[in-house]
Order: sequence, then C-alpha cells, then structure tokens
Amino acid sequence: MDSKEKRVYKIVLTGGPCGGKTTGQARLSTFFENLGWKVFRVPETATVLLSGGIKFSDLNADQAYRFQENLLRTMLQIENTFFELAESSNRDCLIICDRGAMDASAFISKEQWEKMMSSNGWNNVELRDNRYNQIVHMVTAANGAEDFYTTEDHACRSEGMELARELDYNAASAWVGHPYFDVIDNSTEFEKKIRRMIASICQKMGIDTGDRLLTNARKRKFLVQGPLPSDDIFPPFQDFEVVHNYLTSNHPYMQARLRKRGQKGHWSYTHTIRKPRIHGQIVEVKTQLTHRDYVNLLNQKDNSHFTIYKKRRCFLDNNQYFQLDIYKTPCHPRCNGLVLLETYSALEDGHLEEALPKFLTISCEVTGDPQYSMYNLSLRADWNSAESKFCHSLKVPDSESMNGGIPNMNGGIPNMNGGIPNMNGISLTSENHVK
Repeated sequence: MDSKEKRVYKIVLTGGPCGGKTTGQARLSTFFENLGWKVFRVPETATVLLSGGIKFSDLNADQAYRFQENLLRTMLQIENTFFELAESSNRDCLIICDRGAMDASAFISKEQWEKMMSSNGWNNVELRDNRYNQIVHMVTAANGAEDFYTTEDHACRSEGMELARELDYNAASAWVGHPYFDVIDNSTEFEKKIRRMIASICQKMGIDTGDRLLTNARKRKFLVQGPLPSDDIFPPFQDFEVVHNYLTSNHPYMQARLRKRGQKGHWSYTHTIRKPRIHGQIVEVKTQLTHRDYVNLLNQKDNSHFTIYKKRRCFLDNNQYFQLDIYKTPCHPRCNGLVLLETYSALEDGHLEEALPKFLTISCEVTGDPQYSMYNLSLRADWNSAESKFCHSLKVPDSESMNGGIPNMNGGIPNMNGGIPNMNGISLTSENHVK
C-alpha cells in the first residue's frame, strides 16, 4: 500500500452481554495505537441514555418506539462527528463503534423497523452495508463459556443467562447481510478470543501481524447439492442480488473485478484487486465505489468472462456466519444449478463439519479447488481450449520478483473525475485459489 494513502477504517464491535466487548475495545485500541494509528472510540449510545434514568419498563409501546427512533438518530449523529474528525485527520484512523445502527433493530419488531426506515428516509443497505467497513460480533459468555458469565461489572446489565443468549442471537441477526461480518465465538479461552478478534480486523485490513496474533481462521468453501430446502427451513436470512464483472488487468498475475450487491433497489459497489500470494497469502485490495465510478469502471469489462449473477443468502447457524451463493442465468453451462456455501472459521477439521447447516446437503469441500473459483467459472472459453485463461493459482513465476512485476497496492484503479474514494480495506486470506 502507498504509504501516503491515509486510511479511515470503521468497525462496529457488537455482541451479547459479557462477550468481551469492553476488554476487546481496550485491547484493540492499544494494538492500533502502538502501530501509530489514531483510534476513535464511539461510545454506546444506549448506555449513555439509559444511564440518565430511562427505564424500558416505564415506557409504553409508543414511547418505546420513539425512544428507539431517537436513540438511532442520536447514534448516527455521534458517529458522524467521529467520522468527520477522522476524515480531517492527517493520520490513519481506526473508528471503533460500540454497537452500530443495526443493533437498534434487535429491540423492535420488523414492522416497526420498516416504519422507522421509511419515515426517516433510511434503508438497510446504507445503514448496514455502506456505513461501516466491518462488523465484529463477540458471542456472549452465556453461550459456550457459561462459567465466566457475570453481570457484576456492568452498571446497566442485569440479564440472566437465557436472556443473554437471546439478546446475543438477536444482536448477531441484526447484522446478517453485511459483507464483512465476523462472529467471534467461545471455542477458545478468553485471551485467544481477544486475539482472534484483533486478528480478524487486521486480516481484513491487510496488516501483517507476524506471529503476534496466531490464528488458524480461514475461508472455507463447500459444494451444496440441490434442490435447496424451502425458505422456512432456513434460520432468519438476508437475500441479496449480486453481480460480478471481471475487468481487464494491466498485469498478467493480477485480477480485477467489480461487485454490485443490493436489496430492494439499494446497492453497494466494490472494486477488488486480487494479487499473487505473498508468504502463502492472497492479497485483496477492496475499494468502495460510488455508482458513477462503478459505471465508469464497467467500460473496462473483460469480455473473455461472463457477467456472474448470483443470489446470495446470508444467515447464522451454530454461531457460524454463512454465505450461500446460488448462481443464476445467464451463465456458462458449468454454472447451471451451482450452489456454493462459504464461511470463515477457526474451527478445526471435523469440528467445522459438525457446525455446517444440517438442513443443507453438502457434497464436498472445495476450498482451494480452482474449478470452483469464480474467475474460472466465469470464463467464456472451455477450460481445455487453447484460448482458455484458466488459472490454477495466483502466483508470480520465480523469474519475476514482486517488486519488479507487481504494481503498488493502489495501482490498477484509474483516477477518474472526482477520484475514487480512499481504500476501505485490504483483505489477506490464506486461500491458494482465485475467487
């Protein structure tokens, strides 16, 4: 990454009661401050208001609705204050939001939430997907670490264990659908849980932590056999229309693509540059785009690839966040009926298989299989034809050095009228395949 490129990275740290959110925020702040970043910590709006004497038990239904609406308005304004400060800073800035906009939806009905969205001109894509770079959910100790669950250290906390589990699930469900959503469960001891949380953020940002935050979490991909069960068999889910287009690249060992992702006519746009493996890791540079920049970049579409159309279903099951990609026509015949399930997990082999959704028929794991990379799936030519650009692995031949052959992190994105917004995240994955 160009050292002159200032970065502002916005995360939401959410979770259930006694999940490690307070400790995690302090540790995360210290970690990034030691890297030279400016860290802003946005306070939890609900705690600020509730500590002023408000009691939910004293509110009638209309008052409770108005309170949640004003809470969300207040939260957005407080966040905007920190966002503007970060944008005006000359330093790299990490903004840690203690809960975020979608958390409010966990405390009112779906109908009330839709009413609130409509009356204020808000929508889920803007509040959930476009407002924050990453969501991290810290699972309550009441789910998997019951011996450590306590309410003694929090003035506004009085939940029993069953209620804590319910609140935890509701808080996680509120964020289902965000493209970069990490669930940090209690499968390890608390210290490792905190390190996994920090590592998940560093990994999405492309920050090399060496062996300071050892974690074996990685993306896993599975082939799903159809037909899929009916919608009522799934846990609560969010469906998105997703469109991918590969772009022409100036370098033979890099891939560039555009993603358009949306619900109900509201869209988010992302430009991704995928680079060869460095120390066993694929480097991805992701940049959020405006609609205008997205349309302009479409002029660079690589016509040797089909446009990929998917329905992406996001859901939580067994404390794992899953994305189910259902390929749609028009497409190459190889994609007809194709369904792939992805998750990001630190669970070891065997344990992850046990956590996979039981209502889906999993054929096999295809992590690292180039036949199931989106790059290869979208190729117009048959894979065994002479003109095929089938990619077995993104790597630079030994005869070429990284410094001599690969542009810097910001290369490949043209500077159009008005420019491209600052990079929102570089993702490092331990996959050895193209996506």
